[in-house]
Amino acid sequence: MKRYRFLFSGSGGQGIITAAILLAKAAVIYEGLNAVQSQSYGAEARGGLSRSDVIISEEEIYFPKVNQPNILICLTQRAYNTFYRSIRPGGILIIDDFLVKQEVSADAITYALPLYISIKNELNTTLGLNICMLGAVVGIVDVVKAQCVEKTIEDEIPPQFLDLNKKAFRLGLSLVKDLKKYNL
Repeated sequence: MKRYRFLFSGSGGQGIITAAILLAKAAVIYEGLNAVQSQSYGAEARGGLSRSDVIISEEEIYFPKVNQPNILICLTQRAYNTFYRSIRPGGILIIDDFLVKQEVSADAITYALPLYISIKNELNTTLGLNICMLGAVVGIVDVVKAQCVEKTIEDEIPPQFLDLNKKAFRLGLSLVKDLKKYNL
């Protein structure tokens, strides 16, 4: 297994950090892998640029920050404009096709997915967009099994939000079910 370097990015309040934490916990608790997660966000409580780094590996991880991700996820235009240059050449870029327009292309395999529109249409809410995105990430990148992430969602999400988040996760998986999975 190689080292997977994820950079989740978006806006404060979108749940980017929660999604990253869930992925890292699933890797450690249910897959027996090493993982670290770190985060940074703007001074604004909501609406500022938010990012969370996750590194997953079978080997020890000595530095918790991602400088050049091989998987970049962007849920806002500002996040895309800020981070698209940092992706490793040939990496994977996952964007929401409603929230992000690729005015300048990244040197990456790009998935522009209808996450926002799908969750709004299917679940009548945009709450859970982060978990829908996580489902798509898990469906594209072959590092952590979907059932392990779903178990982590069950462990970590408060009961009143659990059903919505499980549906959002499964929706994200369904959006990419026929796409090639990558083992970077």
